[in-house]
Amino acid sequence: MTKADIIAEIAEKTGIDKADVSSALESFFTVVKDNLSKSEPIYVRGFGSFVNKKRAQKVARNISKNESIVIDEHFIPSFKPAKVFVEQVKTHAK
Repeated sequence: MTKADIIAEIAEKTGIDKADVSSALESFFTVVKDNLSKSEPIYVRGFGSFVNKKRAQKVARNISKNESIVIDEHFIPSFKPAKVFVEQVKTHAK
């Protein structure tokens, strides 16, 4: 399912214009990105949490140059689904 499919489905179910749904969805994505970049997690009850996960420093190999490189400690965005969400997927997934 693409973003356009999501917009179309929300517009169909709610009767709201596609342009307004698109604007709201883009605003949601902006809020999520802005808050995660400030290390502020987002909790949506019944859906899940958007959080930053810390990755420790590690040594990796650049195989094309045959040398070791150090990857510094960093954070990556992550999504953790709520228990209700996980149970719904388990029972309805085919």
